[in-house]
Amino acid sequence: MPGIHIRTFALTTAAVLAAVALPTATATATASPTAAYDDTYYQDAEGKTGTALKSALHTIISDQTKLSYDAVWDALKATDQDPANSSNVILLYSGTSRAKSANGGDSGDWNREHVWAKSHGDFGTATGPGTDLHHLRPEDVTVNSVRGNKDFDAGGSAVANGGGSLTDSDSFEPRDAVKGDVARMILYMAVRYEGDDSFADLEPNDSVDNGSAPNIGKLSVLKKWSDEDPPDSFEQHRNEVIYDTYQHNRNPFIDHPEWVESIW
Repeated sequence: MPGIHIRTFALTTAAVLAAVALPTATATATASPTAAYDDTYYQDAEGKTGTALKSALHTIISDQTKLSYDAVWDALKATDQDPANSSNVILLYSGTSRAKSANGGDSGDWNREHVWAKSHGDFGTATGPGTDLHHLRPEDVTVNSVRGNKDFDAGGSAVANGGGSLTDSDSFEPRDAVKGDVARMILYMAVRYEGDDSFADLEPNDSVDNGSAPNIGKLSVLKKWSDEDPPDSFEQHRNEVIYDTYQHNRNPFIDHPEWVESIW
């Protein structure tokens, strides 16, 4: 009965191949969790590029719940929680884990770092850009002071307890592991705040001497950092927590890093 034997073998082989393929397909689906938002949250941006894409994303992400500056303390304890220790947060530039309870303004505390420096556009801690979680991160008080309102660029000398961050007289370079995070936070702010809601039109440029102008540089360096340091699981999880629990808007450049090049 050789024909039956061959048919049975073929069916068995097909079943084995199907069983092997199934986990692969599942893994592919779960590898891009943000794809679920493309046909819903990002539907009005679909197929657009350049200024049209920027405009569409501005409209989408401007629909958000705004927090008070006091509320930011507790929010950061959730968005930046240490995955290995739920009692701690991870500091952005330093990369160290510090107790959530150590928030404040003294040496050894962590405070609220505005990645888009609040003097660049003079929005201070006003509800809106001054309290937007997509660019507010926990950081050591002293390291935060060293960064100040400097623009971002490569080079400089080591920042004490800065996790590998560098600084010079007019710029700050974060540690390698968060270079892309910083770039995507800056570019989020440039799309979210376009000057149509009583705040300044925030825009990146290629300078490091922006002072109080509503600009931050260097755009060419930020684009390079975004490309070299793609979103990791911590950054993606943070985006989800802000969307699900607090502001109900997303950083599109975490979901679609390729949109950085499309717009700039």
